[in-house]
Amino acid sequence: MKLSVAAANVLQVTLPRSTPADQGLSSAGLDAFVASLDASEQEIQTVMVLRHGHVVLEREWSPYRLTDRHLLFSVSKSFTSTAVGLAVEEGLLSVDDKVVSFFSGDDLPDQISDNLAAMEVRHLLTMSTGHSKDTADRLGRTGRMVQGFFRLDVEHAPGAPFVYNSGATYILSAIVQKVSGEKLVDFLRPRLFEPLGITEAIWETSDEGINMGGWGLSLNTLSLAAFAQLLIQRGAWEGKQLVPAEWIEAATSPQVDNSTEENPDWKQGYGYQFWRGRHNSYRGDGAFGQYVLVLPDHDTAVVITSASPDMQATMNVIWEHLLPLLEAGPTGVVVSSFGESPTMKLEPPTGPSPAPGDGKTYTFAANDHGLSAVRLDADGTGTFTFTAARAWESGTQEITFAPGDWTEQSYTLTDPAQRIVTSAYGDGDTFVGTARLLETPFVITLRCQVVDGRLSVGINYNVGFGTTDETLVSE
Repeated sequence: MKLSVAAANVLQVTLPRSTPADQGLSSAGLDAFVASLDASEQEIQTVMVLRHGHVVLEREWSPYRLTDRHLLFSVSKSFTSTAVGLAVEEGLLSVDDKVVSFFSGDDLPDQISDNLAAMEVRHLLTMSTGHSKDTADRLGRTGRMVQGFFRLDVEHAPGAPFVYNSGATYILSAIVQKVSGEKLVDFLRPRLFEPLGITEAIWETSDEGINMGGWGLSLNTLSLAAFAQLLIQRGAWEGKQLVPAEWIEAATSPQVDNSTEENPDWKQGYGYQFWRGRHNSYRGDGAFGQYVLVLPDHDTAVVITSASPDMQATMNVIWEHLLPLLEAGPTGVVVSSFGESPTMKLEPPTGPSPAPGDGKTYTFAANDHGLSAVRLDADGTGTFTFTAARAWESGTQEITFAPGDWTEQSYTLTDPAQRIVTSAYGDGDTFVGTARLLETPFVITLRCQVVDGRLSVGINYNVGFGTTDETLVSE
């Protein structure tokens, strides 16, 4: 896999700014909303609020920046839906088309089941393919994923109950590429990204040359805000209809029942790769707290990037602290226990300087983290050598961890390189290094201790899809 780049990272998105009062909101109330986000246990990294087409709130928690790309996970799905809508508008496909009609040869099984034969594009869009569980994990992340999808059993007739299915979105991406001759990111560039001023988009690409569709898109917060405003305007932008209004209406309306889901904002119906939420809202969202939330009744959108362990908790903060502002108006009484929000910063973990290291280089067998060597020096710094461990990485890089404030470095194993910051402290005879991968939600903590002449490194991720803790021992 690799990253597919739409264009050079030159910021062009422009959205008008306004005071909250001019758009019917309380400034103090917005400050209290930010403070409530900051006080939550959901690590917020950036937030923007748009009201009546104007940015009324934009905050970043340093060292994160509104202008940096951020991995969006399943927010990607809403952009894939938009691409499908554009392809429908251009007559390249229909939501009634049979999915198997776009594929041939050994992509398809020798025997096509009745359920697979009946599957339509609309079933991919609405996560009602007839599969009993998500297909993405069973497709893997390498090899021939399209072929893998069609070789899975379709246990139920399409149109059966909603089952979240990222693999279905990958097939939507493959279909758009089949009918247009372009990857999703390239198909969207002249039709959506460039008109909105989005130039930094990158999208993970599979081994078979298809953008992942259901995940893997990276955009910055300002670009997400432009997309949110386009949704509010039902596809219109600067006098042009970029996306058919009818498509946005259909995509953001409840197309399938999902009331068996557990969380209240995930059981209000599902559209074409958009979630319906409470208070007549809809959104694209992604793992660990990436949100493009639209509240049509209030002509408002909220964009958040974060590292949240509980996405419903962040939605609850919005309903408890922002929704009353939208309903109260600029002079309405807002009851809040939070004061004005200060300059936001995510500080490095604190502690004494690490104990002097022995200066020895400890090496590690190949592992999923790519950690190949560690050297802990007498001045309390640590040098960690990483070797490409994933298909979209290449090369080897040394990353330094030093006591004190964040040290910014570039992570060069990916193309394009990404911003990271590191810091270190000592916990007795344990060296503790922390790295924030600023274009993702991920924070990595490395706890290093020499035991019987070998270096033990405990690796912890703040969030993850599976096990977030592992220990490596040097050779």
